[in-house]
Amino acid sequence: MTSSSPRLQARRLFVLSAIASVALTACQTGPRRGPVAPPPPQKLEVAVLVPLTGEDAAVGEAISNAAKLALFDTNNQQIQLSIFNTAEGGAAAAASRALAQGNQLILGPLLSDEVRAVAPLAQRARVPVIAYSNDAQVAAPGVYILGFSPAQAIERVVLHARQQGATRFAALVPAGMYGERSSRAFLSAVQRAGGQAVAVETYGTVADARAAARRLGNRGAVDAVLIADGGRAAASIAPSVRVGPRLLGTELWASDRTLGSTARLRGAWYAAAPDARFQQLVTRYRARYGKAPMRLASLGYDSMLLTVRAARTWQPGRRFPVRALNEPEGFAGVDGIFRFGRDNVAQRAFEVRQVTSGGSTVVSPAPGSFPN
Repeated sequence: MTSSSPRLQARRLFVLSAIASVALTACQTGPRRGPVAPPPPQKLEVAVLVPLTGEDAAVGEAISNAAKLALFDTNNQQIQLSIFNTAEGGAAAAASRALAQGNQLILGPLLSDEVRAVAPLAQRARVPVIAYSNDAQVAAPGVYILGFSPAQAIERVVLHARQQGATRFAALVPAGMYGERSSRAFLSAVQRAGGQAVAVETYGTVADARAAARRLGNRGAVDAVLIADGGRAAASIAPSVRVGPRLLGTELWASDRTLGSTARLRGAWYAAAPDARFQQLVTRYRARYGKAPMRLASLGYDSMLLTVRAARTWQPGRRFPVRALNEPEGFAGVDGIFRFGRDNVAQRAFEVRQVTSGGSTVVSPAPGSFPN
């Protein structure tokens, strides 16, 4: 905040008025009293709900550390950040503690089931939630989803493949919730891009996936095959896909630097958040905490940057200004630009990368702005 800001000027006026009042009182007759100490400044209370113990503790620690780092980097003295462990008694219990302590904004939790548990508590208290989940289906009034949506990443890479001439598409998706969401996103993306979905094969194990990949060879000519799984699974499945179709991946591939060691994956395309600013975060995080952060740490950093920006119009003791989240031009964060749509899900600008023997290279940069 600069010295010319209205708030700072108002504060100076208040101090000058107090001094003048004390001076006038001192001129009056009667017993003298010492100056009255000013009340401590109020803080903007913000809670972060993440697992700090259990199997997801490393992710929770990275997110909470990154949120604290963002406060440090912005030198914000107005926000009081409190961390609540969702692994102790569950996310609902953590949210209850946060609300009881007067927090007016909740960042987190991490998992979709946790968001479902926290949402009604926060809604009753009229406290907004910016969750780290990537499940768009748990978005609700007052509940915003900041995580990386697989649907958006799939749409981006399918559209890129279509623009490069692919017409006939197929997909290999794992059983379970992620696979179901990926399958729906794939079919919708192919339709919007003007392509043809030839087949969607669902598998339970990697062995099943290899068999499903071989079955695709009986479906006729296919231009592109999506493997909607993590990098390690994709490396096991890819050699079973016949040579010819371009392989496509999801945002899960972004965290795997060894994709190029599998020959069949070289040349594959996948969509991901831009990486340049994350590498800057890695440098600052390592300098402060002595180790590199997990990839999802960027969500903690960006959620706090968003909070700091909203704090410009957020007065202590008042409710969080939800309108600050609805900027149509969006926000610039570690993971590139993003904005919340009418469905309260973060819309992101992904880049498309091509797998190389040494890692990956960007073949279609992320847009620098959102369309009106």
